[in-house]
Parts: sequence; C-alpha cells; structure tokens
Amino acid sequence: MSRTAPNRRSVHRALSALALLAFTAGAVTACSDHAPATRPSPSRSAAAPSSPGTRQAGGAQLHMIDNNGHRLAFYVTRGNGSTIVLDSGGGEYSSQWKDIVPRLHAATGATVITYDRAGLGKSDVVPGPWKVASAVSDLKAGLGQLGVTKDVTLVSHSQAGEIANYFARDDPEMLSGAVLVDANLPPFFTDEEIPRLVAATRPEVDAAEKDPDKPENRQLISTAEGFAAAHRAFHKVTWPDSVPATVVVSEKTPFDTSPEDARRWRDAAAEFVRRAPNRTLVTAEGASHEVPTDRPDLVLKEIEDMFAAQH
Repeated sequence: MSRTAPNRRSVHRALSALALLAFTAGAVTACSDHAPATRPSPSRSAAAPSSPGTRQAGGAQLHMIDNNGHRLAFYVTRGNGSTIVLDSGGGEYSSQWKDIVPRLHAATGATVITYDRAGLGKSDVVPGPWKVASAVSDLKAGLGQLGVTKDVTLVSHSQAGEIANYFARDDPEMLSGAVLVDANLPPFFTDEEIPRLVAATRPEVDAAEKDPDKPENRQLISTAEGFAAAHRAFHKVTWPDSVPATVVVSEKTPFDTSPEDARRWRDAAAEFVRRAPNRTLVTAEGASHEVPTDRPDLVLKEIEDMFAAQH
C-alpha cells in the first residue's frame, strides 16, 4: 500500500536536532537575523543582569551569558516579578517573537525573555551535534545568571518543545505554566514514526556524506546517526502533573502533504493533553506549522490566558 512521504522542509522545521543542523547546511531558509523589537518598561525586573546589558532597538537589553565555554545571547524586556520565556522553533532566532514581545509585555507587565540558541543569532557556534541536554543546560544557565529562579511561563515552538519537556521534568518548581506551540511532544516519537522522520531527511544526509569534512556536514551526519536513539529516549519523557500546559496544534501540521503523519502529529498532541486534567488543547485553524507567524493573535491570547490563570 502506497503512502505519501512527509514534506521534507516541514519535517525539518519540526524535528529537533535535524531541523537545526539542516538549517545550518542551507536546507531550511525560514529565519531572520535581526534583534527582537521590544519596548521598555519602567517596572522593576525580576531578571537581574549577570553583566551589563546592551540596549537593543525597541527597549530589550542584550545579555551575553557564559555556559560551558560558549556565549549565548539573551534579550530581556524588563517587567515585574514574573517572567515569560519565549523559545523559538528549529533554525529560528529570537526575532521569531519580535512582534509578540512588545504586545505581551504591555498586556502582562511581566519580564519577557527571548534568546538565541547556540549557533544561531548572536550566540556562539558549538562544535559537534545538537544535543537536547546541551540546549536545556544553556536555557537553565541563562535564566540562572539572569536571576530567574521561579514563576516562569515557558512558551515553546516546534523544536523547543523537546527542551521544554526536559526542562519541566527536571525543574518543575521553576514553571508556573507552559504554552507549547505546535511543539515536539513525546507521544509523537514512536518506534513507527521515527523511521519515517529519518527517511524524510535521508536525502540531505546522503548529500552531506559526499563531503564529510565540511563542518556543517559532519554535524548533520553525527546528528542523523544518533537521532533514533535520542528520540526513543524523548518518547519516554513525562511532563510533570504539577505544571499546567496549553498545547496549540496547527491545523495543517508540519506534515501537510502526508495525511498519515499529520494524523499522528494531532493524535500525539491530544494524547499529551489527556494525560493530566490541567492541560488544554487548542487548534490553530488555518495555520501552518509556523503558528507564531500565521496566528500571532491566537498565540498571544493563549500566553496571556495561561499567565493570568497562574497570577
């Protein structure tokens, strides 16, 4: 029986490690390189800088955070004692949230933080394959050095869903709630689905293997080799019942050319929500996987609602 293969470009945007490294290799071209546009607030910030911040256009301050020998760019729009962290999708910079940050800050009064993951934006490149443990460490280090230790509303798109799940599992006391925007979720990465995802990215890996000495190709090859094991482990991660979550799933999903994979994506979101009574499922009608761009008003509303429910 024939089946439709997942759209490779959409798959890259949804996968974690492969999404990031395929972007570096030029397989994905859906990000921008400018700093997030935000505006200042006279309120006191919960995020005390670890080093003098550099004022960016619109009011956010850039703080360069050190972690394990590399530096990461964190952008802080100062507010009151609560913090909202916006974590971008695979291959995206902090600027993915540039239109949402000022509106969110104005609506909630909270400190709003965005950042560039390693190898993107103003953050240093880290050699070797992308690893979710390293990404979680970077986020924790940034928040810790900025003085953020509790009352965080975490908003995660796509790839960042993996970071969010490990972060919540390890440090649930830091989170007051989460909004997972068409995010990678453990129930999706089954033994049946993982081989399909690997197959969808195989052409890029094959191309990289023709020039294995090229740095980005070495990274892509290394990550592809470990992808299945990493995501079998991710499949077993459990979100803590103490942290409420809103799951926003796009109508088109990352697999708009593959009904089977699209169904599995939606089913995984529904399964994740069913596992605890403090989780809500929202469908972003008409939206592609790029929900923050396609439906910014919806994303803003769900963040505001989650924030209000916890304060």
